[in-house]
Amino acid sequence: MYKYLLFIWLLAAFSFAAAAQSPDTSSAKLKSKTDSIEIKKNDTVVSATPVVKKKKEKVYHPDSLHSPHTAIMHSLLIPGWGQVYNRTYWKVPVIYGALGALAYYINWNNTNYTQMLNVSIFREHGTVPAVGSKYYNLYQLYLSTDVKQLYNATDYYRRNRDLCILGVFVAWGVNVIDAYIDAKFMNAYTVDNNLSMQVTPVLMNQQSFAQNFSSSYIPGLKITFTF
Repeated sequence: MYKYLLFIWLLAAFSFAAAAQSPDTSSAKLKSKTDSIEIKKNDTVVSATPVVKKKKEKVYHPDSLHSPHTAIMHSLLIPGWGQVYNRTYWKVPVIYGALGALAYYINWNNTNYTQMLNVSIFREHGTVPAVGSKYYNLYQLYLSTDVKQLYNATDYYRRNRDLCILGVFVAWGVNVIDAYIDAKFMNAYTVDNNLSMQVTPVLMNQQSFAQNFSSSYIPGLKITFTF
């Protein structure tokens, strides 16, 4: 009898020990599920808040090595030199074309002025230039022309010559001003794709003299350029 009780007691003790040593799979499964939930939760948070890159603003930095004063001095000394300094080479032929045309008309008007003046002097004094001299053929050409008309022609050529001389100074001055403006604002402008045009309807107030009895407003269009 005692042997049977001892055998039953030992069997129960071994069963309890074996049950205590078996791994707790339910807690492990619960822990793994918790970890997976945390990982998925963290992944979802990261993907939901993307990093937005800030666009770098463009800052204007003037060219400290490009001097407007240097451009002015260059154009004062030699026309077009300031334009070469500013790298606007296409303006150089325009400048010399204008100055060349003015120089041509200065010479042409001055030649005619000198000829008409000498012929007028010969006619007024009643003298005839020597045969074969510089003004003999011209004197014969205007022999029947009134002296007053000769003096008017003389004044005409003199005035045109003086105007052309004044034009040279004006063209030279424009050349200097143009060189200064190009040098001053060489890096002040940027050309990009931020250009747009917007057309919107608006209601405009009518002037008091144009109002009628129906309405004091008239429809219109507003055009906005953005650059």
